[in-house]
Amino acid sequence: MHLRSFAVVGQLLTILAASVFADTDLPLTWLMTLVGITALTNGVYWWWLRRVSGTDNSSASHRLYRPHSASAVDRQHAVAFGLMIADLATLTAMLFLSGGADNPFSFFFFVNLAVGGVMLRPKFAWWLAALAIAGYTLLIWKSVPIEGVTHPWPESGLPLRRFGLFLAFTTCSSVVTYFVTRTAGELKFRESQLLKTQAAQAASERLEGLTTLAAGAAHELATPLSTIDVIVRELSRHLEGCEKPDSVDNDLQLIDGQLEMCRQILQRMRSAAGDSMAQRWDHTTVGDLIDATLEGVRDPHRVDVIDGPEAVENQMLWLPQEAVAQAVRNLIHNGLDASGLEGRVRVESRVDGDSVCLMVTDSGQGMTADVLGRAGDPFFTTKEPGRGIGLGLFLTRNVVSKLGGEIEFRSQPGLGTQAVVRLPRSKAAQSSL
Repeated sequence: MHLRSFAVVGQLLTILAASVFADTDLPLTWLMTLVGITALTNGVYWWWLRRVSGTDNSSASHRLYRPHSASAVDRQHAVAFGLMIADLATLTAMLFLSGGADNPFSFFFFVNLAVGGVMLRPKFAWWLAALAIAGYTLLIWKSVPIEGVTHPWPESGLPLRRFGLFLAFTTCSSVVTYFVTRTAGELKFRESQLLKTQAAQAASERLEGLTTLAAGAAHELATPLSTIDVIVRELSRHLEGCEKPDSVDNDLQLIDGQLEMCRQILQRMRSAAGDSMAQRWDHTTVGDLIDATLEGVRDPHRVDVIDGPEAVENQMLWLPQEAVAQAVRNLIHNGLDASGLEGRVRVESRVDGDSVCLMVTDSGQGMTADVLGRAGDPFFTTKEPGRGIGLGLFLTRNVVSKLGGEIEFRSQPGLGTQAVVRLPRSKAAQSSL
């Protein structure tokens, strides 16, 4: 929008200067009409940008480069491509009315091509180059002659000069479009890589804070848990041989079991938060990994394990088994929470190309696109207060990503959610050498 505004001002100044200081007979009415068309379309474009952004045009131009959906990208590229075609047509018409290819301002074709190569996708930029070549070819053969600008063409013989202009313009247009689009593509790629690096660094900084939090929680809670454990054992010893209801023994056993579960949770939290990669790595198989995962699952009777082919079950793995088992266990527990008291969770495994996939599918209500987009963010949870603090998926994703894998969530409201853990087979192949 700003470039087109500068173009309008520049065209007006050029036309006025040529009409005042040069002894030329320009079709001012037609030229001013063409400038007015550019200004009018730019005003419509400005209004469209404001409508798209809902704020000011500076915000809208920012969204032009940082859209929120694929459809927005396509729409914005289509609008920009249409405007650049209009600018090429306007420039061609102006040059046609003022000497054609002999007009020195015909070099401005390359300005349009350079801008298109930066802003548009490569295929659109090449279409723009083709249209520019077509427009310049027209100007070589047809134009309104202007005294002092137009050079006479020989009426007979081979049109070497026209052919030379066509060949030179075609070559220069192709070279400009090629290198500008290549350079713009490299810059966009490096920008995306920089954003990924910055996101990874921010996640690492958050993880360091969580590691400190986990270690501090484990340290602070170790003493009261040990005290409770001692008191429970002393109480059990004093009650031995005394008449008491069976419920007392059951309660004491329940407390002892819950204390052991608290110790395991703290250990797994500390491991998942940052120490998992420092743990002992194990030679294991997909089947053994699933078995280790199920050992600490609550309500195992609600978990259905679908046995895969023997080749999948016996696929060798080389990884920190307890850390990965806890990561998958977190996904199973989330699935149990989402499925309700009677719902079930299905666990499957398969080999997909260079990856070993573990799929955890629940029977809950699914997640919306907004919730899916935030899944895995630290301290984000959809659970009721007191049932979680939103660290499980974040810590799970951290463990899997450190192994070179990834987690993918597939969900639709009302149809449940599937979490797919992908671990690269290259890790597994090392153990079979």
